Amino acid sequence: MVHAVQDAPHRNSAPVIWSKPCTHSECTLHQISPYIGKLKSSIAVSLVEAYSKADDVVVDPFAGSGTIALEAALRRRRVFASDISPYARVLSKAKLCPPPSLEEALLRAEYILGKAERQQGIQLRQVPSWVRKFFHPKTLREAIAFARICRKSGDEFLLACLLGILHHERPGFLSYPSSHLVPYLRIRKYPRRKFPELYGYRPLHPRIVAKVKRVYERFSDPRVARKIEYRQCAIENVNLPARFDCMITSPPYMNALDYGRDNRLRLWFIDPTLSRADDSSMTQRREAFIDAMRCLASKVEVGLRRGGYCVLVVGESLERSFRAHPSKVVLDIMAQNAKSLRLKNVVYDDIPDVRRTRRECKGVKTEVFLVFQKS
Repeated sequence: MVHAVQDAPHRNSAPVIWSKPCTHSECTLHQISPYIGKLKSSIAVSLVEAYSKADDVVVDPFAGSGTIALEAALRRRRVFASDISPYARVLSKAKLCPPPSLEEALLRAEYILGKAERQQGIQLRQVPSWVRKFFHPKTLREAIAFARICRKSGDEFLLACLLGILHHERPGFLSYPSSHLVPYLRIRKYPRRKFPELYGYRPLHPRIVAKVKRVYERFSDPRVARKIEYRQCAIENVNLPARFDCMITSPPYMNALDYGRDNRLRLWFIDPTLSRADDSSMTQRREAFIDAMRCLASKVEVGLRRGGYCVLVVGESLERSFRAHPSKVVLDIMAQNAKSLRLKNVVYDDIPDVRRTRRECKGVKTEVFLVFQKS
């Protein structure tokens, strides 16, 4: 549990429980598909329980993979979540509105698999060459057909299951050997001549069925989908609830993660027309971050109920620059644009690069939890 809120702001170290692994105890809906930079579910549980209560309206306008939204819903909070990313939308809605039982999920999977197997006319020549490099041609046709049916029917749960097995070096996944989070082929580590079995046809049907079963290993609550709203929208355009009791959110890490690059293969299966390039300069990103935080502060000032909490999770590194310490900028913006909020607590959580970012980059060293309360 997070440290108790004090009458004056304090700088605290993170609770020990936050550093402990939770992958073998958390709800397995969290593991439906990987997401760079996501908050640990155990941290989300601590924040939801510390700063909200049952039936409260909890808002997360930078929902990402839906970690906070799911933990709030599982604890009987009413949830409003949003994010600008199509991948975030698919993951969040898959977690927040899953089929009510494993049996129903498997029936839906068999139905869509059957429709996909009857699809004709998938021309791989129309698929970008960088996508074709990841898959055996027969596997790719099956995956494209399945994704098309999911998109057409609006089945974001099964689409998320597909994205969760899209690429990895393990045989249970669909691609040739590649990295798990960021899609890059591992041809040097697994040359085709030495590992020919890893470059063969990988049928979709048994892998989707196995994936669905894994997702339900530690989830059996059909009521998770009650009182939940989700919007795919930028913070500037989203209409938050007129009144809400708590906001817990993690704004995008400033220039530390490239969500488009890191999810480019999954984004292509979500929408083949999406661009995978991010040409924004560091200055543009800095300005976009500031604009987003100003907008967030204004919306919190208007919508947060008296006595309610706003918890902002800000990623920082050790460098001396804006992108290294955006929490200072956030504090200034909140002071200027959310004058009724008072900083009550500051918690620092040191994190290893491998937990949040790519191995080869320095990435984010610390998460700063800024806890405000509306007076």
